Parts: sequence; C-alpha cells; structure tokens
Amino acid sequence: MKTDTRSTSRLRHDPLVRGLGWASALLGVPQVVAPAGFARALGVDDAFRHRSATTAVGVRELAAATGLLGRPHPAWLWGRVGGDLMDLTMLARALKNHDGRGLGRTVAATAAVTAITATDVYAAVTRTRRNTPMELTAATTVNRPPDEVYALWSDLERLPDFMAHLDEVRVTGPRTSHWRACAPFGKAVEWDAETTQEVPGQVIAWRSVDGADIDNSGEVRFVAAPGGRGTEIRVTLRYDLPGGALGKAVARYFGEEPHQQLDDDLRRFKQIAETGEVVRSEGAPGGKRARGEFPQHPARPLTEDELKEALA
Repeated sequence: MKTDTRSTSRLRHDPLVRGLGWASALLGVPQVVAPAGFARALGVDDAFRHRSATTAVGVRELAAATGLLGRPHPAWLWGRVGGDLMDLTMLARALKNHDGRGLGRTVAATAAVTAITATDVYAAVTRTRRNTPMELTAATTVNRPPDEVYALWSDLERLPDFMAHLDEVRVTGPRTSHWRACAPFGKAVEWDAETTQEVPGQVIAWRSVDGADIDNSGEVRFVAAPGGRGTEIRVTLRYDLPGGALGKAVARYFGEEPHQQLDDDLRRFKQIAETGEVVRSEGAPGGKRARGEFPQHPARPLTEDELKEALA
C-alpha cells in the first residue's frame, strides 16, 4: 500500500481524520492518567486486569492521535479499526461476565464503541488509496450510425443525463473539462480531465490531471455494427477505487457496484440515443434521482411533498 505526498497532505487537512485524531487524544489521556476511574465509568470494577487493559487501550489511543495529527496515513486509520474490534471484544466479555452493577454504563459504552467503529471503518475505507488501478469494461449496441453516436457522447456536458452518479461536467477549454460525481457513502469527488485522443466517429480518450480526488482514465470506441445495424460502443474505465477490494465490497453492499453502474449508464445512453430520453418506470419517476432510494427501505405511503413531486 502506498500513499503519495499529495494524499498525505490531503489527509493532514481532512476534517474527519483530524477529528478522529483529537478523539483518540481525548480518550487516551484519562485512560492512561486515571485507568481505575475510567474503568468504573464504563461500569466495570477497577481490578488490576481492568486497570491494565484500560491503560493499554489509552496508550494505543495516544499513539493513534500522534500519528493522525502529526503524520496522517491510512495505516493509522486501519489501526483504529483494529483497536475498535479489540475494544468490542473486551466489552462483550465484560457484558457476559457482568455482576449487574453499572450494567447500563457498560451497555452504553458498547453502543458508543460500535458507533465509533462504524465511523473508523468509513474513514479508513474512503481515505485509503492504492496504487493498483481498477479496470472496468462494458459494451452495448446502439441503433444509430457511428458519427451520430459519437457526436452525442462527445457533448461532455450531456454526460450526466445518462451517467447516474455524475452530477456535472463543465467544459473548461478545447481539450479540458471539470467533473463532479457522487461516490459511495454520499461523498462527492471532483477532478479536472484532459482529452488525450479524439478521432471523430471512432474514439474518445481522456485522463484526469494532477490533483484529482480519484485518479482515472478511459476511452470509448465507436465501431460500426455488422450488417449496418448501428454502432457498437466499447467503454474502458481505469481508476483507483478508495479502499481497494474492501472499498469495492462496501460500495457493492450499499448498491453502488462499479460494474453495474457502468452497465446501467450504457443502457441509459442507448435509450437517449435511440428515443431521445431515458425511459422511466412508474416505480422510479424521478429518473436518476432514484439513486437516493437505495439501499431499499420497507414500503411506506408517500408524503404529501413526495406525492406532489411524483405527480409533477
């Protein structure tokens, strides 16, 4: 795992990373200075083994604080995740062997550590950058000639019409543009891109420039389909997925699996190219705004505002 200088600088000014660093400091000091009192605050007695465990956890928290506030690196975030799992294990053991006195405090502490663990996992996954890019490929056939399909795709500012996770593309120069997209967990990412190859009716290729939140590149090829049946579109995307394999697994759990995204985007592009619009079902009248409906929730009546929006 590698983190370049740019990534380290970004982490140093990241509010969540700094917040976790200060949280580690605030938790670590009382655990080291007054382990017996901290143990009692958690609802367990101040036996030697509890004081020793509390002190050890405090030392670990202070080490994490030093790393996150001094020289931030994803390794410190993953260290917090590992420490959280150890804390949950100890708390679970304490609950199992509890004598009943202070049980409510121990339950509350367990709930708090569970919430902290979720935050640490989120921070570690979304702030980890790996040096091995992910590559996605997809293809579809559009019943339109290559020149017409190429012209539609090369109108970059229309890309958000069919790319559901793309919020905006703004052309900034003859071969440059600025992009803003949604990432897993509702995080927004932005980057500037430059066109590296462009052959009208045949291929468009691009890559992000220095400073991108997520380094990426790709190309789209337009090939006449056999028998004059339109155009085959072949897309290749390459980018660094934050969190590597774990980030991909978490993204899939939240309904944002990259391969499926690309397939869905191409299906919507085909609809626009052939019919002039994205076909929307009655179940998702909001079109691309329906992405906010996932992961799905139990059925419930529409509110008055939702009903008005759907009817509009």
